[in-house]
Parts: sequence; structure tokens; C-alpha cells
Amino acid sequence: MIETERLLLREYTMDDFDALYEIMSDAETMQHYPAPFDEARTRRWIEWNLENYSQYGFGLWAVVLKETGEFIGDCGITLQNIDGEILPEIGYHIHKKYWRYGFAKEAAHAVLDWAFENTDYPSIYSYCKYTNEASYKTAEAIGMHFEKEYHDKANMITHVSVIHRAATRRR
Repeated sequence: MIETERLLLREYTMDDFDALYEIMSDAETMQHYPAPFDEARTRRWIEWNLENYSQYGFGLWAVVLKETGEFIGDCGITLQNIDGEILPEIGYHIHKKYWRYGFAKEAAHAVLDWAFENTDYPSIYSYCKYTNEASYKTAEAIGMHFEKEYHDKANMITHVSVIHRAATRRR
């Protein structure tokens, strides 16, 4: 479990399905994905993260408000194919009613710290569809910088941000 000032990040359980489905099935929230998730895709998302915890010791974690215990999204590290390389990536999804409160930034910053304390990865990445300005602005807010853009089938153009371990030691 990761704890921040306002949030708890914990492993998913299938009990999180309804709250996650509310987020992942929302067209506005998922506008930068090929399509919102249906029930089967949402279940698979949780199962994939459970597999990641078992295999790697990390994945996307449930983001919960400390004050109320409400599930408001997810954030964590997964291994992703970024322009042909399998790289550690910080990902996040926050319920739209909690956008613009800094929760994605707070969670992502805690995950970044966790990753550099608990893994040997020299760099951590974030990637998204080039139109997802909120996502890459969150990456920048935790100290990442623009690395590149590349063409792909899923996003047309994918925007990649990165932070190197050495850069975090200078802070």
C-alpha cells in the first residue's frame, strides 16, 4: 500500500469492479482510448493487474480517498510496449468528478517515488494519445519531460514522457 496526504493506493480486488466500471465505461473519461470499456474488458483490466502484482510485484493500484474510503481511480506501474520496447510506465485514470483536484498528480508522484525506491529501472515513462494533454501535463507535473512522439495504430500519434533516476537524485 502507498499512502499520500489525501490518498491510499492499494491492490485491486474484484470488489472494485463497480467503481472501476463507472470510470472506464464513461465516454468522456475514455475519449483518448479506442472505446470505453464494457463489463468484460473492465473485469479483464482487474485480472490483468492481479496478474501483474503476482508476476512483477506491481501494477495499477486502486486510488482511494483516505477521508472517505471512496474508490476514485487507479494509478501505478505497468510494463508497456512503447515504440517497440517494453518499458515501465506510470498510468492513471481518475473519476471525472475528481478531475482538477490534483489527485492524479499526487498519486503519480507517489508511484514514481515507489518505483525508484523499489525497482532498478533507470527510467520511468508515461505515454498517451497525443490529444490527451491532461495526461502529459500530469506527467510533466511530477518531473517528467517530453521524450518523443511516434506513429502507431492505437493512438495515431503517441506522446511519450520520461524521467530518469539520475534526475531524481539531483532534487
